[in-house]
Amino acid sequence: MTELALEAEKISKRFGDLHAVEDLSLAVNEGDIFGFIGPNGAGKTTSIRMMLGLIQPSAGTARIFGRDIHRDFKRAISAVGALVEGPAFYPYMTGRKNLRLFGRLSGGVSEGRINEVLQMVGLGRRGDDRVKGYSQGMRQRLGIGLALLNRPRLLILDEPTNGLDPQGMREVRRLVRRIRDDENTTVFLSSHLLGEMELICDRIGIIYRGKIVKQGRMDDLIGSGSDVAAAQVAEDEDGRAREFLEQKFSAEAVVVRRGWVEFPRCERNLYEVNRALMDAGFHVASIASRRRTLEEYFVALTGESQDVF
Repeated sequence: MTELALEAEKISKRFGDLHAVEDLSLAVNEGDIFGFIGPNGAGKTTSIRMMLGLIQPSAGTARIFGRDIHRDFKRAISAVGALVEGPAFYPYMTGRKNLRLFGRLSGGVSEGRINEVLQMVGLGRRGDDRVKGYSQGMRQRLGIGLALLNRPRLLILDEPTNGLDPQGMREVRRLVRRIRDDENTTVFLSSHLLGEMELICDRIGIIYRGKIVKQGRMDDLIGSGSDVAAAQVAEDEDGRAREFLEQKFSAEAVVVRRGWVEFPRCERNLYEVNRALMDAGFHVASIASRRRTLEEYFVALTGESQDVF
């Protein structure tokens, strides 16, 4: 039976009359990359702080590899490396010296391990440069390196791709996979960027307005098959094509961008749909199916919202 790396049982946090987190329960299997997702303000960071013992929950318990975070804090937290709410370093010190300093504060880390971590996070050539000259992506990498210094069994990263450009996000994804595979480390990722999480996570937990609304394997939740179909027609035909699909096939079609109409695949034969569109005079460039996205799954769960992703 797979051991649970992290477990929360009905943890809650109230600030006066505000219920920031309410009866949140989740389970993270050892060896997984687990995504903790939800919009900004959903309660992700507050939940992480409770699970790490940084703030006291109003109710509930959290365990790390079976150890209660409040009753057995030192032994529980010794298995964890965490980056919460962005890294804070001494800008006039080098990346290496920052790691050395923080390593001393946690009991000491060998120079060999510091070199290893700098190489791992892609800062092998920049470790002796001052942090003030680092880009945002490099600071994020150094923060992840700091969390890895003591070879944690569980790595917790809160919004690790915040402020990064697409290339930086891709590099962090690759790094997270290497950490899981090469270091045998369970990774818990918190983010509001659904597209990013869909690309990397084995399992996810969705938090919305302080409550877990769903958790499970990514493929089980959003499907591993072809749930959505898209037809590409002439740009001036997309509105009429949407109406045609709704009338002819009772499909809830939507124009996603100029010339592209999407609709639920269900059991529909796409050859027949294509033939019907062409017989009706539409200029069909392509028609194909795809898996629904994590964003689409989230909206189906929670409805449309003004929350920013």
